[in-house]
Amino acid sequence: MQKIKINEFELFYKGNLELLKREKVAIVGSRKASKYTKETTFLLAKKLSKKFAIISGGALGVDTEAHKGAFPNTIFVSPSSLDIIYPKSNENLIKNIYKNALALSEYEKNYRPYKYTFLQRNRIIVALSDFVIIAEAEINSGSMRSFEWAKKYEKKVYILPHRINESSGTRYLASTNQAEVIWDIDEFCKKLGIEDNKNILSLNEAIKKYGDKLYEMELEGVVEIKNAKVFFK
Repeated sequence: MQKIKINEFELFYKGNLELLKREKVAIVGSRKASKYTKETTFLLAKKLSKKFAIISGGALGVDTEAHKGAFPNTIFVSPSSLDIIYPKSNENLIKNIYKNALALSEYEKNYRPYKYTFLQRNRIIVALSDFVIIAEAEINSGSMRSFEWAKKYEKKVYILPHRINESSGTRYLASTNQAEVIWDIDEFCKKLGIEDNKNILSLNEAIKKYGDKLYEMELEGVVEIKNAKVFFK
């Protein structure tokens, strides 16, 4: 298995090393993420991948949606050696990343994931990124350990907004001004120099432009209205 030195890390890899030349964004979060979080993470990763490589840890929930949304502009950092697919339930996704994106690991072969390797994986994800997005996290979760790495590496942290009593970790970060909330995905991307997709409008923008005709367009299959966004087909 081939090895490469990236920053202070010596890592084994499979896939497209060209992705390392891109600016990089870490997207991490709960394995048990809500439907809202997963859908928003997928959309955010998809839009950010126009400019950035999206780094995550291959876990279920947020990580999976981040990789899928950004594919093939995504980097998977494994908690095991790359000859061991983990988690097994994401085998197809991880194998596709091996072929068409990029996978990294500190471990050469026959190295299974342990509790400490997840923490070490999170350290690499954060260290290689230009900034970090925590999509959803409870206060004592592994994703909050990623926040601690972000502080150590002096990386800016962003979070998604959540309802009361949901995602206690990210709500804590927002209430203590340790992370910035992404209130609008399109505005966030625009600030990062990513052009808006002309085929997508916010629901308010579309209503202003089309009025009641918008709902006729939905019935006719011209547009799809989802998550306060209007997608033109």
